[in-house]
Amino acid sequence: MSRWNELPAELHPHVRQLIVRLRRLKDRSELSTRQLAAATGYSGRSWQRYLNGGSLPPRGAVEAIAEACGDDADRLLVLHEMAAERWAEGSRDTSDAWDSMSETLEVGPADRQSYTRVPQMVVAVGAAALAVSVSAALVLAVQLAKARASAEDTRERTVTAAGSGAASAPGRSPVLPSLYTCRPKQSDGRWYAGHSRTRESTVVYGQTGPEVIEVQCLLSRAGFSPGDIDGIFGPMTQRAVKRFQTREGLEADGVIGPLSWEALRGCCAEVTAEPAR
Repeated sequence: MSRWNELPAELHPHVRQLIVRLRRLKDRSELSTRQLAAATGYSGRSWQRYLNGGSLPPRGAVEAIAEACGDDADRLLVLHEMAAERWAEGSRDTSDAWDSMSETLEVGPADRQSYTRVPQMVVAVGAAALAVSVSAALVLAVQLAKARASAEDTRERTVTAAGSGAASAPGRSPVLPSLYTCRPKQSDGRWYAGHSRTRESTVVYGQTGPEVIEVQCLLSRAGFSPGDIDGIFGPMTQRAVKRFQTREGLEADGVIGPLSWEALRGCCAEVTAEPAR
């Protein structure tokens, strides 16, 4: 006869009745906790919780102990159903809910293996999302690098053709001027740098072309250096745009839209904020 611990006082009588019946079954079978675990497929630690009132045994555990000990499963399942209703109503604390979840992990190797697929799937989805984000960042970085390399190549050819560059020392790159020249002029009360007359186009990070050159020139005229006037909307240009927008009371999103153009071109109309996008 096993020496059982006293059951918790707060257990409902229906729960207590089920546990006492299961204890008697184990005593009658003379199975140790380890033998009971081997016969039912539920771990020894789980049976210790079940038989000491730490958590309610699941229906499958009740069926398994009845079969292992040669008892009437139907009668035990009726007791289990009544106990389960009272256990659900009681919900003594959240730790019992966690114990109940952990019990399902200890049912057996097959169930344990199926459960572990869930975190593995979560990890796989997270890894895939991270790979997509990294790939997008790499694509943008490659595009900017290609654009800058092309600009540097064109700049070098321009300097060579103009005969303005002297031969540099071996192993050192020549100091090259900016590829594009800014010649800001006012027309109809607005400033133009000679590369684009747009006042509506949206210019964003990673973009290249004459609209970007125009932005860079006008930023420089306004006192916000974008770095080289190379026609590439890179990090330095974006930072200059945000600082300019902040000074002008615009939304500092680093995107050139109609109101940013208006401010860059210095129209006399008061500029308040970029429209919501």
